[in-house]
Amino acid sequence: MHKRPPTMVPVPKLTPTDLVAALRNPLAFIADRWTPQSRTVERAALAALVMSVVIVVTGGAVRLTGSGLGCPTWPECTAGSLTPTDALSYHSAIEFTNRMLTYVLCAAVGWAIIAARSQKPFRRSLTRLGWAQFWLVMSNAILGGIVVLVGLNPYTVAAHFLLATALITVAALMWQRTREGDGEPRPLVGKAVQQLVWALVAVSLLLIAAGTVVTGAGPHPGDSGDVERIDVSWSGVAELHAVFAWIVVSLTFALWFFLKGVGAPQGPRDRVRELFLILLGQGVIGYVQYFTHLPTVLVGLHMFGSCLVWIGVLRVLLSLRERADVTGDAALPAQSYDAVSASISGPR
Repeated sequence: MHKRPPTMVPVPKLTPTDLVAALRNPLAFIADRWTPQSRTVERAALAALVMSVVIVVTGGAVRLTGSGLGCPTWPECTAGSLTPTDALSYHSAIEFTNRMLTYVLCAAVGWAIIAARSQKPFRRSLTRLGWAQFWLVMSNAILGGIVVLVGLNPYTVAAHFLLATALITVAALMWQRTREGDGEPRPLVGKAVQQLVWALVAVSLLLIAAGTVVTGAGPHPGDSGDVERIDVSWSGVAELHAVFAWIVVSLTFALWFFLKGVGAPQGPRDRVRELFLILLGQGVIGYVQYFTHLPTVLVGLHMFGSCLVWIGVLRVLLSLRERADVTGDAALPAQSYDAVSASISGPR
């Protein structure tokens, strides 16, 4: 038997009008000719979230290896050269690699924007979240340049990390929004649980902020030279950081029992359990690094764990409500929500 030759798909020819349209609004041009599957949009948003964590971890590696000034200027690596020269050390390669990963992050965010813009029906909320990530990346790139130009001032380093945390926040929100509709959010729990979770979010932010102070006062300044440090007791701030960590763990533990006791939906309970396990791992790493005088590897793992903790907290917060499609049905029947709400809030 003779095999039939594969059918060739003709490549569409671009007319001058198409070229003008592509130059005028490339996103609209792509959206008119491509409709991604929902899974594709979700994966694009997840890729942006993963890269936002990767850039934090590699930034931590720059600091922990003392490579913060490996490229002593910005946006060039050295005066007159965008790349490291032969005269520079391996610190330059580490710092330059981290800078190059910013382009990978931009590509991931750009892919998320294109996928969201091309989805049918068009969801403006997703596109806005994608563009918010883009501007956060640009802002943090500029701030990263300022960090280098001011010689790793610890306050600018702390701001650099906090802005990266803001990027993770928006990326996690976009990833969540790709898996739900655009209907009005409907709470799955009562106000008491919502208030407890918002308290968890607030203390988690304090935990992260205290962690940046620990970094600014600790023994890893980011360069082997004379780098300014925050003039506070490192051990005292570390102990305050630990207090916030214990409060976060306690709130998470109480929240899990509370949700289980009132028969809350499985989704919030699963997210809280996941957060609790992340916190246990992060706590072990934190105490081991403290009593072993901050070995580089453990500090790096702790930074990675910090990102996971914050993502876990955000997932708990976002699990407290559902958003159906504009014309679709919600995942939880109304009577189930009413029963949960009544059991938590009590008689009205």
